[in-house]
Amino acid sequence: MKKNMLKRSLALAMSSAMVMGALTGCSDASTQQGQTDGTQQSGTTDDKKTDTSSSSGGGETASVEGAGIDSWQPFADNVKLQIPVYDRGGEVDVTNNYWTQWIQTNFGDKYNITVEFVAIPRGDVLNAYANLANAQDLPTILMEYDFPKQAQWADDGYLQELDLEKLKTVAPNYYAMMEEQGNLDYTDLNDTTYFALAERPYSQNTYNYVTFYRQDWLDQLGLEYPTTWEDTLKVYAAIKEAGLAEYPAGGTKISGAGVDQNYGYRSNPQDEYEWATTGDYAIPALSTEAQKNLLKRRNELYNLGYFNPDFTQREAADGEADFIAGNAFTYSAYIAPSISVLDSFYETNPDAHLSIAVCPGLIEDTGSDGISTTNAYRPNNNFGMMIGFSALASDDEITAAMMYMEWMLAGEVDGTSALFTMQYGIEGETFEYDENNYPVITNNTEGEYAMANNNKDYWCVAVESKTLGTIEDDIKLNMPVNYPDSDEWYQQILDNYKGMESMVDSGVIQPDCNFAVTLTSVTDNQEALLGLYEEFASKLTVASEDEFDTLYEQFKQEYLDAGYQAIIDERGQAYNDGMTSKMK
Repeated sequence: MKKNMLKRSLALAMSSAMVMGALTGCSDASTQQGQTDGTQQSGTTDDKKTDTSSSSGGGETASVEGAGIDSWQPFADNVKLQIPVYDRGGEVDVTNNYWTQWIQTNFGDKYNITVEFVAIPRGDVLNAYANLANAQDLPTILMEYDFPKQAQWADDGYLQELDLEKLKTVAPNYYAMMEEQGNLDYTDLNDTTYFALAERPYSQNTYNYVTFYRQDWLDQLGLEYPTTWEDTLKVYAAIKEAGLAEYPAGGTKISGAGVDQNYGYRSNPQDEYEWATTGDYAIPALSTEAQKNLLKRRNELYNLGYFNPDFTQREAADGEADFIAGNAFTYSAYIAPSISVLDSFYETNPDAHLSIAVCPGLIEDTGSDGISTTNAYRPNNNFGMMIGFSALASDDEITAAMMYMEWMLAGEVDGTSALFTMQYGIEGETFEYDENNYPVITNNTEGEYAMANNNKDYWCVAVESKTLGTIEDDIKLNMPVNYPDSDEWYQQILDNYKGMESMVDSGVIQPDCNFAVTLTSVTDNQEALLGLYEEFASKLTVASEDEFDTLYEQFKQEYLDAGYQAIIDERGQAYNDGMTSKMK
């Protein structure tokens, strides 16, 4: 299937020293998720050329002599290529299944490469790679969405310098994608080129992360989905009074990087220095007024009885279980043709009616408590997966990794795109074409051709999400189907996309600040600060209204003293030195 190479106007002015990547992810705690105007560091790509005539080492391959797939020849000596793949705890063995064998047969065997997949527990990425490094067994490439992890790996010596000219020769389509997407502006750290970066369609718009809500409850209560704080309190009060949910605001453990994102609580326009020093999502900015107001609102929900008092003992899976059981008002997730939580929800609640919350554009609201908010969110990175190359890998192994990346993006097997096959599978077995000639997944979770996480953790080396070329087609391609309310969701998702686009145009949506230097204060203090934040945020949630402000000031100072002030200072120095991006 023809790939869509989205062309975006990149408006983020960068310092002349700025050529690196930012954190990833979306508006939830799982991922996440900067842009530049294409301004590069004073050392241009041409300055980074090195002699690639002998880069294939002992096993010769023509890939460095010609250009791209048509020039590749098998290695004379077998090359072992180790590719990391997230293990998300499903039933499919991510290191050995039909699709890993398909890759070996159609890519590895053809070029005398043995492809091995290395399982990386999704919730324990840093420890997994640290253990591999200690055993001198790092995979050929190290893949992650979060820039701080890659920066730490570079700082710890896990990564080797990337030769972009070699990438351009071995993988010309991949390099061209990076160039067209503006991703060449994110390849460097501390004046050294480390990273290749996958494509991310619709990078400024998080339309594909949606909130499902109980439309049938609102219909019963004669209410609409709330867009202001006062309306939210009214809806929660009505839900609780009607006995529909004991804790309509939910409530799960406050923990982990990216928790409690405060974008909607920031004043606009933002102060650029504050944005650079405290605006990053990974470590909660407890010392800011925005974070204080976020926590104050949660404290109000708790004291009103809308927030589950057992939240410190509850994981995300408990919140999902509440929704499935019909005891929760909302559930948020990335759209996909099949969502297991929805499968279980409709089995348990066959007569329920779910709608998807629609962003109407920018909402500015001030509650009776005097707190002003917007519905701002954190945009995705300009890029998808960040790919670093192991310091332990040989020249041949690096070449094989580049070949794998190019093949996954632009290779063909029996006249069909390798990427398409990895995304959809086999016609008649895992997908069918509908009346509009869209590929529709029919069964990719069971049987011989079962896919772990829709095979995404293999093909994300090339692109972050499936795309047909237009937002309308992509919504139809990726939206949940075959559910009782699916017919309504297409228009709701499209309207949500349009509302978010208008927010981007308003200037309220700002990517996180990018740093062209390693921030040692972040790596030194992040783990301890995340633990402190969990403790302090939990105590502030259950505090009485009268003691909240005093307790907050105490915790704020302790948090600063524990390392957050050091982070602010180091980020501020980088900002003053011109080693950061700038606001749009």
